[in-house]
Amino acid sequence: MSGVRCINKFFSLFLSISLAFVLVGCGTSNDSVASYKIYDSSKTYGITHNGASSDVEMFAQDLCVVGTDDLGTSAIDSQVAQAAGAFNITEQSVVYAQNIHGQMYPASTTKILTAYIACLYGNLDDYYTVSANAANQASDSSVINLKEGDVISLRDLLYGLMLRSGNDAAIAIAEGISGDVDTFMTLMNNTAKTIGATNTNFVTPNGLHDENHYTTVYDMYLILNTAMQNETFYTIFTASNYTANYTSGGSAKTVEWTTTNQYTTGKVKTPTGFTILGGKTGTTGAAGYCLVLLSENEDHDKIISIVFNADCRSNLYLLMNQILSTYCI
Repeated sequence: MSGVRCINKFFSLFLSISLAFVLVGCGTSNDSVASYKIYDSSKTYGITHNGASSDVEMFAQDLCVVGTDDLGTSAIDSQVAQAAGAFNITEQSVVYAQNIHGQMYPASTTKILTAYIACLYGNLDDYYTVSANAANQASDSSVINLKEGDVISLRDLLYGLMLRSGNDAAIAIAEGISGDVDTFMTLMNNTAKTIGATNTNFVTPNGLHDENHYTTVYDMYLILNTAMQNETFYTIFTASNYTANYTSGGSAKTVEWTTTNQYTTGKVKTPTGFTILGGKTGTTGAAGYCLVLLSENEDHDKIISIVFNADCRSNLYLLMNQILSTYCI
């Protein structure tokens, strides 16, 4: 036992001397932990490629960020749709949230991402020859009536995609940009993940129903918010009509396209104090009635508002009106 006490005495003496040296060393240093620039240190150790911390841009610094709780659903007729959200992108705030992280079928609102990718990677003045695959759409499908062998510019295809929601235009765009639809879908999904839409998986460029084709309200906000920063996309997305000229059957063809957005056509009255800038509708049996809308209030705040899986078209616009007039003014 005496040996144990002796060892403990020597250990205690050693610990005391070591602590004293440590304290003296801390007291004489000119640097403190608080003065360290964490991102500079991280660059030094190869953790990040950024240099000075003042130059670092956080991923979500310009985004509306929200948790999983609903917001504002009890004050309006939220029961008419499965999911909805409203985002003041000027103030970077979420003003309405209803199941915004829930997995939903987006129907033709998918075409927002299709158009954005085409604007990123395509040349709008390039001409594509429409394939049999693109022209072969179901008789009840939303199309711009392309025929195999038609020669049409990417610009015209994009307006047909966004205004008339052409499913045939979506396939022609995918094949023109990437060579085939599967390769284009890889590009779509990779792009979605890059902009933070990690709960999105798209199987088709047009949004025709597939159980593995889904997104969320929040992801669709991220997609449109990013796409709007592309000037070409923004011009197309905010158009209300367009005249296309292309070659069909060896002859020149001219067609007029008008948006399916009933706010823009005047079939639905816009809430007082709002200007509708653009939008994309979508409808399938599984997805219900969908609308992704861009508007501006009297304070010139830009609003992205989204309704997914409304039970009918009238209730789609009813709920959108309520969301805008209640929470976005």
